[in-house]
Amino acid sequence: MAGEPQISTLSNGLRVVVTPVPTAQAAAVSFFVGVGSRHEDARTNGLSHFIEHMLFKGTERRPTAPEISEAIEGAGGGLNAFTTKEVTCYWNNLPYERVETGIEVLADMIQRSLLDPAELERERPVVQQEIRRSNDSPGSKASELLSGATFGDQPIGWPIAGTIDTVQGVTRQDFLDHMAGYYVAANSVLSIAGNVDPDAVVALAEREFGGMVTGVAALTPPAEAARPPLVEDYIAIEPREIEQTNLAMAVHGIGRRDPDRFALDIMNTALGRGMSSRLFKEVRERRGLAYSVGSGSTRYRDVGTVSVSAGVTRDHQEEALEVIVGELRRLVDEPMPADELTRTKDYAAGSFRLSLETPMSFAQRWGSQLLHDGELEPADATVEGLRAVTAEDVQRIAARLFGGPKFSLAVVGPSATRERLEEILHGR
Repeated sequence: MAGEPQISTLSNGLRVVVTPVPTAQAAAVSFFVGVGSRHEDARTNGLSHFIEHMLFKGTERRPTAPEISEAIEGAGGGLNAFTTKEVTCYWNNLPYERVETGIEVLADMIQRSLLDPAELERERPVVQQEIRRSNDSPGSKASELLSGATFGDQPIGWPIAGTIDTVQGVTRQDFLDHMAGYYVAANSVLSIAGNVDPDAVVALAEREFGGMVTGVAALTPPAEAARPPLVEDYIAIEPREIEQTNLAMAVHGIGRRDPDRFALDIMNTALGRGMSSRLFKEVRERRGLAYSVGSGSTRYRDVGTVSVSAGVTRDHQEEALEVIVGELRRLVDEPMPADELTRTKDYAAGSFRLSLETPMSFAQRWGSQLLHDGELEPADATVEGLRAVTAEDVQRIAARLFGGPKFSLAVVGPSATRERLEEILHGR
């Protein structure tokens, strides 16, 4: 059983959260930096993600990429990283007795990366191949197009990895300037969970990260949340001669700390999470229109999205879209029945509990929360918030999100015309 997370602040302002899990065999080490694609401009779009790649390519202590990976894998662990629109995270997961190695390797990568010019040029086409692979995946491409259709031509609407051209254009000086501004103690959080001694871990963190420049916390650039009432290109269609039509539609959602966040989680669970959700039962089970269909929500600091995705044949595209829009409208028009509400809250609360079963899950949750919100929300408080949601709450958030012609849409594959899709989205 996990203990209470303990928050400390190092001498340079770096926040450290340690979650003891005495029964665990692992220790998970995650380093969060408050920077992502939202902090880039049109020329440097994709830079945060490119930096993520480069920090694995050699440091002053470990000049080559294999030396970094071997330090962790040689201890029986694994390592990786990810970049989002607002955060970059580097992590490793090791046997608990090797936690010192995990902390030291991350500190080395974050503070002493060589950013070797020759290695940068070798990695540039690798990042471009990652972009091409994503573009070749219809579902991934639909998701990328949807972001632009929802938020328009601004950083939050741009692809996290950038484009082939922007990746080609960034320079080593761009890397140095970006890291100097954002890779600082005040803009970062170190989160560690597992079978560890919190005091010893904080001492290790002070030893390895205490020399990091303090700097200042980065402010997330404001998104143009109010669109009029849709961005101009709110329907994005990329025709492809493939077997399946990939649909992705969205509306503007809410920010991370919005009072309606628990109601949104319950509404989204009822709508499109699991085989008992409304979309799965109506689109797949009753009508046989799709193999995969579901919904999701993303919350950034100030705005968010609620989205639905499905893979259908061209013959079923229009009917499937009509059914999906109908289910969204039904959430506005009809209160959720009591039995469905109870079942949905049980599923949402239970799946949340089950998501917190490993040291890595604790390290990720608490590190992300401390960086974004400056405080931690106990698991019991989250469950309490989910279980307190009423049918009126669900109907209110549905009306807030779906009450009007606010849907954006992306289609990759064979498609109906834009005019026909507009008619369906607007209920005509």
